[in-house]
Amino acid sequence: MARYTGPVCRLCRRERTKLYLKGERCFSTKCPMSENTDRTLRAFPPGMHGASRQRQGSEYLTQLREKQKARRIYGLLEKQFRNLYEEANRRPGITGTNLLQFLELRLDNVAYRAGWGASRSQARQFVRHGHVNVNGKRVTIPSYRVRPGEVVTLKNVTRENFNVKRNLDVLDRNVPGWLEAGENGFSVTVRAVPQREQIEESIKEQLIVELYSK
Repeated sequence: MARYTGPVCRLCRRERTKLYLKGERCFSTKCPMSENTDRTLRAFPPGMHGASRQRQGSEYLTQLREKQKARRIYGLLEKQFRNLYEEANRRPGITGTNLLQFLELRLDNVAYRAGWGASRSQARQFVRHGHVNVNGKRVTIPSYRVRPGEVVTLKNVTRENFNVKRNLDVLDRNVPGWLEAGENGFSVTVRAVPQREQIEESIKEQLIVELYSK
């Protein structure tokens, strides 16, 4: 399966905001977008002309950057993201809200929200390697969409993993209201489909809808 393998800090610099793609590093002074380090000198778009390039304030560019930001936060490629948008557009309700709900209900995102992974990429790796069960059955598809009432758990062996224990102990991350934690944090139950106010990501979904509606 195709995936992005380049430097992820480059993506944050391109969007000029923290996307929290490297877990704990994003909260340290090593992050080029951090305000408490000399690396703020690199808080500009990547490339040899990044520091001098002036961003054009066109409507299309604003919409494009918002779409790219959302896609990179959740770790999807363009085709995956576009297919998800088209499905959200077919569903009743507000298309932008439907899109964010679909993104939040991905199994890799649920594992991330539960605190098992320091980043969504690490949580996705746990899923792909068979460390996550849904209703007692192993699921290795990161894009699997969980449903209300389903219980997502870590395998017993994985609960002793150093990285998992450290993430649960060190990371200051609360389980969102649409999930219910159990078994000392090693299990979460999907209580309901997340509402827009329960999704913390600073994404302006209406701009994405306007971009794809052109």
